[in-house]
Amino acid sequence: MKKATVVVGALTVSVLAACGGNSDGAEGNGDAGSVTVYSPETPEMTEDLAQAFEEETGIEVNVSYAGTNNLVNQMIAEMDNPQADVWYGGGGILPFESAIEQGFIEPYTPEAVEDWDAYENDIKVRHEDWMWTGVEVFVLGLVYNTELVDEDELPETWDDLLDERWTDELQMPNPAASGTATLLVLSQLMEKGEEEGWAYFDQLYEQMNAMPDSGGAPSQAAGTGEAQIGIGFDFMAYQMQERGESVEFHVPEDTPILVNPVSLVENGPNPENGKKFIDFMLSERGQEIKADWKHIPLDPNVESQSPLTMEELQDNAMDLDIDWVVDNYDDVRNEWRERYQ
Repeated sequence: MKKATVVVGALTVSVLAACGGNSDGAEGNGDAGSVTVYSPETPEMTEDLAQAFEEETGIEVNVSYAGTNNLVNQMIAEMDNPQADVWYGGGGILPFESAIEQGFIEPYTPEAVEDWDAYENDIKVRHEDWMWTGVEVFVLGLVYNTELVDEDELPETWDDLLDERWTDELQMPNPAASGTATLLVLSQLMEKGEEEGWAYFDQLYEQMNAMPDSGGAPSQAAGTGEAQIGIGFDFMAYQMQERGESVEFHVPEDTPILVNPVSLVENGPNPENGKKFIDFMLSERGQEIKADWKHIPLDPNVESQSPLTMEELQDNAMDLDIDWVVDNYDDVRNEWRERYQ
């Protein structure tokens, strides 16, 4: 049985110098073509990546934004006539592992990281056959409003969210649409078993005052006070802090900490430009943009701007059974819809 150990140690993976600019003389060339990217990630951040890539290569970037599961459904529906070249991001590796079974992504080995092993210091940083490649590290946890929640009352475990203190004070994304929430559901079902796991979500569902489709919306709700705690990823809180919002991020015990991937879409309309965009994301410039947006970069030559350190995260990380995810990903999403929608 394969297990993706998500204990995050000091990363030693090396990323070579930028290869995104190697576009066969296309720099500044308005005829360099285009690339279409499907992504659920922060639009402004992805636009920064797109703009820098366009400046370096002359290739126009078209980005389509939606929740991870909505994008997955769209790519499945488009398999006979794919519209995307690149799929970036999805709340970690789980939807990408499931997508391999669906058959709408294809292998690509980025030149910048061709020397990567599948695992580096117990972290799965790429698929064994290069079906996806990690771009950054994500930590699933709690974004809380510091004006409404005292640090000493923070939930230390996911089970603590069931305390009556948090009734109607929580938000999580809708797992039917969001990869962020799907990661939470899958991880808890693996940890507790299906019977106990669904009993847990029966209770957690009642604690929520809203379940928006967007993975980042619960964090935003915590910032405005619409909720006291939102379930989300680390960078969401730190981006909000930079804007002056009164939020902080809390890492519960036994929580998923894993890489967030990028992949080439099977038979996309512009595969060569798709490969160049993936190369750029893994170049030093691409990784610097990720760091600027408080994502934890995989390139050890790029300084992380996240307040989280790898050493601090080690004790909180959990293992994810990839085989179980692939076998149950769609069933879990369907079960959620039947139970709660």
